[in-house]
Amino acid sequence: MVFGGVCPSVTSIIAESLQGWNLVQLSFAATTPVLADKKKYPYFFRTVPSDNAVNPAILKLLKHYQWKRVGTLTQDVQRFSEGNDVRIILGQFDQNMAAKVFCCAYEENMYGSKYQWIIPGWYESSWWEQVHTEANSSRCLRKNLLAAMEGYIGVDFEPLSSKQIKTISGKTPQQYEREYNNKRSGVGPSKFHGYAYDGIWVIAKTLQRAMETLHASSRHQRIQDFNYTDHTLGRIILNAMNETNFFGVTGQVVFRNGERMGTIKFTQFQDSREVKVGEYNAVADTLEIINDTIRFQGSEPPKDKTIILEQLRKISLPLYSILSALTILGMIMASAFLFFNIKNRNQKLIKMSSPYMNNLIILGGMLSYASIFLFGLDGSFVSEKTFETLCTVRTWILTVGYTTAFGAMFAKTWRVHAIFKNVKMKKKIIKDQKLLVIVGGMLLIDLCILICWQAVDPLRRTVERYSMEPDPAGRDISIRPLLEHCENTHMTIWLGIVYAYKGLLMLFGCFLAWETRNVSIPALNDSKYIGMSVYNVGIMCIIGAAVSFLTRDQPNVQFCIVALVIIFCSTITLCLVFVPKLITLRTNPDAATQNRRFQFTQNQKKEDSKTSTSVTSVNQASTSRLEGLQSENHRLRMKITELDKDLEEVTMQLQDTPEKTTYIKQNHYQELNDILNLGNFTEGTDGGKTILKNHLDQNPQLQWNTTEPSRTCKDPVEDINSPEHIQRRLSLQLPILHHAYLPSIGGVDASCVSPCVSPTASPRHRHVPPSFRVMVSGL
Repeated sequence: MVFGGVCPSVTSIIAESLQGWNLVQLSFAATTPVLADKKKYPYFFRTVPSDNAVNPAILKLLKHYQWKRVGTLTQDVQRFSEGNDVRIILGQFDQNMAAKVFCCAYEENMYGSKYQWIIPGWYESSWWEQVHTEANSSRCLRKNLLAAMEGYIGVDFEPLSSKQIKTISGKTPQQYEREYNNKRSGVGPSKFHGYAYDGIWVIAKTLQRAMETLHASSRHQRIQDFNYTDHTLGRIILNAMNETNFFGVTGQVVFRNGERMGTIKFTQFQDSREVKVGEYNAVADTLEIINDTIRFQGSEPPKDKTIILEQLRKISLPLYSILSALTILGMIMASAFLFFNIKNRNQKLIKMSSPYMNNLIILGGMLSYASIFLFGLDGSFVSEKTFETLCTVRTWILTVGYTTAFGAMFAKTWRVHAIFKNVKMKKKIIKDQKLLVIVGGMLLIDLCILICWQAVDPLRRTVERYSMEPDPAGRDISIRPLLEHCENTHMTIWLGIVYAYKGLLMLFGCFLAWETRNVSIPALNDSKYIGMSVYNVGIMCIIGAAVSFLTRDQPNVQFCIVALVIIFCSTITLCLVFVPKLITLRTNPDAATQNRRFQFTQNQKKEDSKTSTSVTSVNQASTSRLEGLQSENHRLRMKITELDKDLEEVTMQLQDTPEKTTYIKQNHYQELNDILNLGNFTEGTDGGKTILKNHLDQNPQLQWNTTEPSRTCKDPVEDINSPEHIQRRLSLQLPILHHAYLPSIGGVDASCVSPCVSPTASPRHRHVPPSFRVMVSGL
């Protein structure tokens, strides 16, 4: 039996030749993994663990901390690449190279809480102090080297067992260590002294077991009979060596295929010193981490790679709750307006403002409000499939709600425009059914666009991945934000079509508001409020779309902006439409339904007359009345023309028969005055019809041809064309024409005294009753 062998090159040569000499070799210091080849070195044993014995220990440590990806860095061959995102690094190099490696790690920032270095633990004590000079030559300061080294884990075999158990020698490992230190007499300690001590016990136990085997055999052979050619005795000694199993100062001494199953210790560099943090028992295949000794620079052990946590950016629940509460308040306000509109639908003010169209405006506003709830539902509330469905539903609801609200508003404004711009005085009856058809046509265009959109290029759920961000909590992970979007292939084209259609609709509304700005009935004229609504909605949509696009990576900000824009636009539109009506109905409902006529006074005669139009009503009942009034007005105009002609003839006869004047004055002056007085037009009890009481029709027996023969035989042409006759005709016809026709075009109120009467006219001709009630409508 050969005991010893330290240098790998010499030991390997000796171990290879042992089989020929029938000898067994036991080494206490040779750790090279080459000697572990049992086919080449079948008679080689060692009490010190091989360098490969640390691999099971390292593997156990990696499994303990769930490190599955590691990189290796060796002194001779580089097997580590920085581009592989390696966090756990296994190094195999000597202490001189270790200083250079850690200096390079400091420069590359490969240290700290995100990295873990595992290197050999067989370096000399305080090795970093010995290589400090060489490290400085590479421009690596001591503090930088220590910073990079902080936390590394060293792996090496345990020189002495830490268990306080009596060994085969009857001493505990601690007692043996004290005795060893006392006897070495100032000589430097060796890390292999415990393995050499256990090696002697291995030899003794092997020889004892071999002797027992020989004694029990029938050959009665002794151990002293050993020779280099006796392979049988050599085999007995080899088997006895393999059966070694006892507890020594270095731990449990057991061989497996000639390799020592020893104890591996783990040390960690903490605050410029190495601290034992655990050990691995190869016999039991167990890892023991000493409590509260191992320290990592982070809050937890580093990860074996960059952990990318994909985190969906969600809409904040408090924000969603606040905006939902505001939306509910808006819907309550819309419901209040709807109740007000239905309750007062028979009021003249509300009836003239088209209550059915008002209901559609409210419905459109409520649909717009409802879309806010859907815009706030993302992946944190619903599944992926449901989210994809919501993409389509919320687009439809918002689009239809917008068109319903503004389409109804513009439709009823178009009716006012169509009636008041009817310069030909033709019959104009526009019922609510026609307005509903107009709104339905607008919605049909919307539906065509949306259906084509859904059929050709439907909206789908897409997930956008952003660049990685550090964990706000300081954990060793990187967060990759994810954001859900509703998109399709040609999103820009479809949005352009929708925006173009809505823009044309807004321009149409602006045109109608401008055209009806001079309508003199407040209950019908919403042009000011329409203009304000279009302005506010347009500005808010432009601002909201721009800010929403810029903040698309921040879902909370984007949802807040979209929701506030919808709430503001819907609320301001409903308030502008209904609040003025509510105030007017509570204060002065009649003033809003009356026409604002212009009347002339003495101080206004120098000003230009302005045309004002009036209408009694625009709804269905008022339209029927308007038609009757127009027909009656036309009939009365024709009647007045006939009366003017008869009056002229009667006046001429009176002028040609002076002897009859006294008779006429006494008997028929009142009848003449009734004819000249156009106040016989009185309003009937039905509210719209007028009756002309013609005295001539009531007294057909009155005869004006009772003239003298001498007067009638005179040349009629000479009498009619005489200057006196012409002046008399003018003095009578001009006042009649003035009072009969000028009020019909808004020039002079029928109650005014005619400015056309000549001041020099005779009292008989200038006497015109001051009250002429002529009802002539501009429509």
